[in-house]
Amino acid sequence: MAKFYLDFEKPLKEIEEKIDQLNSTFIKTGVDVSDAIKDLKSKLRNKREEIFSNLSRWERLQIARHPERPHSNDYISRICDYWFEIHGDRHFGDDSAIICGLAKINKTKVLIAAQEKGRTTREKVNRNFGMMRPEGYRKAARLFKIAEKYNLPIVSLIDTPGAFPGLGAEERGQAEAIANNLLVMSNIKVPTISIVIGEGASGGALGIGLSDRILCMENTWYSVISPEGCASILFRDPSKAKEAANSMKVTSYDLLKMGIADQIIKEPKGGAHSDVEGAAQIIKDVIIDATEELKSIPIEILLEERYNKYKNIGDWDTVG
Repeated sequence: MAKFYLDFEKPLKEIEEKIDQLNSTFIKTGVDVSDAIKDLKSKLRNKREEIFSNLSRWERLQIARHPERPHSNDYISRICDYWFEIHGDRHFGDDSAIICGLAKINKTKVLIAAQEKGRTTREKVNRNFGMMRPEGYRKAARLFKIAEKYNLPIVSLIDTPGAFPGLGAEERGQAEAIANNLLVMSNIKVPTISIVIGEGASGGALGIGLSDRILCMENTWYSVISPEGCASILFRDPSKAKEAANSMKVTSYDLLKMGIADQIIKEPKGGAHSDVEGAAQIIKDVIIDATEELKSIPIEILLEERYNKYKNIGDWDTVG
């Protein structure tokens, strides 16, 4: 399958095509082109460094949606030494938009709840493009309580364009299911970590994201609504999504500055899609470090810190 390039990545495409042409020339003719390839690879590294060191909010948002960006399943398969998936909410059914299970990462035992968009067309339809239904949130809540029973830290991987707004989902209590998850996560007596690996839209993300630590991969966004949705409401023009993204301040760096995110996880230069193995190793190390840190905090203090964290988000002062 042909590699996908975003508009601002097109200069990289041109250099990579030249490298491919030189490799093809070597195979066909045997002419030594190693020096030329070496020069082009150096040029490619420099150009990638230049592009990804000066990204706008809209460009970071595009990377978060990149068709080749690794999903939850890609990370789970690479970071877990043991993985056992658990299905169903014990009320209605199983929601494939979220995968939940017991995992072991090196010697660290955790419960993982991860939103999954799917890769192929068939998988995307089956996973509902990562848009969870009420049974998905209830499945997560059921597993959170199992984690509490066995004293397992909870790791949630967030990547969703939002909770599913369909008629059936509303009939089965979508808003209530999300609200209940917020209540469960606010009081759960184990360490909780949320990692935004792609998109984090509205209550769809928050339903598994009320955690002791919110960590955002570098090229992600997390907001009450998508820039397109915001532009449609405020400007009556979804094509103004770029302007909306700047006004909303949706990126990981914005979230860190506002005190919502606790840490930015640096991605391989070129984005996580350019080096999935490298990105997975980074996430693995971050999970191990964060769980060890939180496990060292007495649960009574952890609950108090959790309460204060969310109480102070959006706090403001008056002057004069």
